[in-house]
Amino acid sequence: MNLSTLVSAQELAALLDSDKDLLVVDCRSDIADPARGAREHARAHIRGAVFADLNTDLSDLRKTGLGRHPLPDATDFSRVLSRWGWTPDVAVVAYDEAGGALAAARLWWMLRLLGATRAAVLDGGLKAWSDAVYPLSDVAPTRAASDVSVAFDPGKIVYTDELQRISATVLLLDARATPRYRGENETIDPVAGHVPGAANRPFATNLQADGRFKSVVALRAEFETLLGDTAPERVVHMCGSGVTACHNLLAMEHSGLEGSRVYAPSWSGWIADPARPVAGGEARA
Repeated sequence: MNLSTLVSAQELAALLDSDKDLLVVDCRSDIADPARGAREHARAHIRGAVFADLNTDLSDLRKTGLGRHPLPDATDFSRVLSRWGWTPDVAVVAYDEAGGALAAARLWWMLRLLGATRAAVLDGGLKAWSDAVYPLSDVAPTRAASDVSVAFDPGKIVYTDELQRISATVLLLDARATPRYRGENETIDPVAGHVPGAANRPFATNLQADGRFKSVVALRAEFETLLGDTAPERVVHMCGSGVTACHNLLAMEHSGLEGSRVYAPSWSGWIADPARPVAGGEARA
């Protein structure tokens, strides 16, 4: 079983019965209603799942100039992981209701940043679980807390200063929907457009109609066409705030194209300084 990128609903059901230490994390979120994920979790969730709040557990909104969802400090994330009862030998499966695009892939990426290799996203999210007629629970988890101290690998995170230095030598992939990338329909951030030179790979392109990821063969072919001669290690992912960018990273890793990184502040962090250039319309294809 592949516990490094994606697991199916059937695989997760088997893991719940065989791995008593498995940590399942409900990452449902809603930009328009930040409290909805917690409400939905309390109402019904996969058995034993803890809840991850995008704004308070997977981000630090106190930070400025780093986008709408700045990464928390490792010390704060250590406290979150300890509250959940995680230790380095515990496997994690994260899920949301958008095939990993809401925040499950973000949590997966953050675990990768600290060196955790046994972490995966539920392929197809909660819909796939429900479609397979697996039960949900309203019982709060009773995991014992742990005491861990983690550190992020800074070499796997791109911030604006580095992006500006390496922009001519990397392929920057923007995971936002094409109308937002083009600057035609900006619904969230105060400035429309994209970082000059960025190409567009909407995260939804990674998914089939049922919300599950496309096959490894299909994903690899699509990304190889997009990358051309660019090595995966020279790819940097971005989006609006560093969340759905992780979906493209996950898709590449799942297809065997390993080593790309995420521009954590993403578009909302780029436009925090009005002196930075903005492009509209099509850029690099």
